[in-house]
Amino acid sequence: MTNEFHAMLDRFVLVYLDDILVYSRLLEDHLEHLRRVLETLRRAKYKANRDKCEFVRQELEYLGHFVTPEGICPLSDKIQAIQEWSESRNVTDVRSFLGLAGYYQRFIKGYSKIAAHLTKLQCEDRPFDFGEDARESFFALKAVLLSAEVLHIYDPLLPTRVTTDASGYDIGVVLEQHDGVDWHPVEYFSKKVPVVHSIDDARKKELLVFVHALKQWRHFLLGRSQFRWVTDYNPLVFYKIQDTVNSTISQWMTFIDQFDFFPDHIPGKSNRFADALSRRPDHCTAVYSTFEIDNDLRDSFIRGYQADPEFRDKYANCSSPNPAPSHYQIQEGYLLVHTRGKDLPCVPSDPHLRTRLLGEFHNAPATGHFGVNCMIGRLRKRFWWPGLLGDVNRYCESCEVCRRCKSRNHRPYGELRPLPVPLRRREAIVMDITGPFPKHKTGMDGILTVVDRLTKFAMFLPCRYHAKAQELAEKDWVERLPNVELAYNSSIHPAIGMPPFEFEHGSPVTSPLDTIIPRAVESDDHLLFLRRMQELLVKARD
Repeated sequence: MTNEFHAMLDRFVLVYLDDILVYSRLLEDHLEHLRRVLETLRRAKYKANRDKCEFVRQELEYLGHFVTPEGICPLSDKIQAIQEWSESRNVTDVRSFLGLAGYYQRFIKGYSKIAAHLTKLQCEDRPFDFGEDARESFFALKAVLLSAEVLHIYDPLLPTRVTTDASGYDIGVVLEQHDGVDWHPVEYFSKKVPVVHSIDDARKKELLVFVHALKQWRHFLLGRSQFRWVTDYNPLVFYKIQDTVNSTISQWMTFIDQFDFFPDHIPGKSNRFADALSRRPDHCTAVYSTFEIDNDLRDSFIRGYQADPEFRDKYANCSSPNPAPSHYQIQEGYLLVHTRGKDLPCVPSDPHLRTRLLGEFHNAPATGHFGVNCMIGRLRKRFWWPGLLGDVNRYCESCEVCRRCKSRNHRPYGELRPLPVPLRRREAIVMDITGPFPKHKTGMDGILTVVDRLTKFAMFLPCRYHAKAQELAEKDWVERLPNVELAYNSSIHPAIGMPPFEFEHGSPVTSPLDTIIPRAVESDDHLLFLRRMQELLVKARD
């Protein structure tokens, strides 16, 4: 159906399966549009059921909504069905209820907060308990749907504003338009902030909200006349003239510059809509309890510098108005030392802090419990502290997972014969199948490993080790396989002296810590990049 109406779609026709909606501003235009639609149906040899057709209507039901000149609201019979819904007895009932209620969440301010306790019940790895919190959320959601707001239909000719706010680990956004009398909501939007961004500074977090808003309403805002961006974070009004920006903010600014808008600051107390959507204490608790790198990381570094005899004087010197010349400097509160051609953050001798960093580069899913050499290679690219090698050795030796799972014995190697060195990437690959493993729910019980012989870049692909695998307990190893692949490709390979990922793509893998720890900015000169890639090829062949 969409192929036949391709030239008319989003101009005056909407098609969903076999439902066709024709819309126009003027009656004369509407009659012409109807004629073209009916002619198209005749040419395509489609037939319309006269009893199901409605012509020249100002109000109609479409895809579960009641559309009027004043705006859009949920259908009354759908709301009535939600009101008559009985209490859920299992996960399937909860998902069915949230599926229907969530279809109308753009009408409800703070929907995610209201439905939070019901959302938690969808997890199948915990006992189902429809307790008081879930019951309260269930009835609150029913009540708020009865008073759902009428959202105005977006008009590209009306003045438009996007109001944003970030708080804790959530963002809230409101799209509004002015009809000549007052501002009216077109749509609400709120969500959790990705964990990596939630630990960054306020400037980055607030800018991230605007990026999410532009992505959410790109079809409304891209290419239209200038709209207004309202934020309660005053420095963002001058975001284009910031002295320093990191690579992430630079990418966001490039995306933002596609749109025509002007920023406007209002005090936080006046930002009532977006602020309410972003104040979500339940989400803050969840993130703090599951992610180990918190907002106090920079403060932990600073306290450690002041208490560490190794760095105390250096930090005080760099903090003074007229510091003595040295290889040290302070950036964003971190003490950096110039070593091996880079400015690396110094890590004070705080046992808790160093243990956290060691765990991040050894225990995390994307680091894969690799050995001492790989771990040292990761850390030396990002940090410096005296005795790093000894700390890494002790940490790996004390890792219970490594001691339990890594074998120190292997069969004698066969006779080794050298293979010709490839001249280009992906010119020669090697493959091997490993298994059998516990059977996954998809039937996979083996891993096909594919390695580029030049760059050592690997791909781990789930496969069937045997055509008829033994029925074993289902495991989640297939879901974890991408983490294993990333851990291997981001570790230094002894044959080439660098991570295969960096060799393959020209840049290293980014760690969550890289978003909050200062790093040297890589040159974006394409000639330098090509020269570096050529040098890597020569180094690998040698």
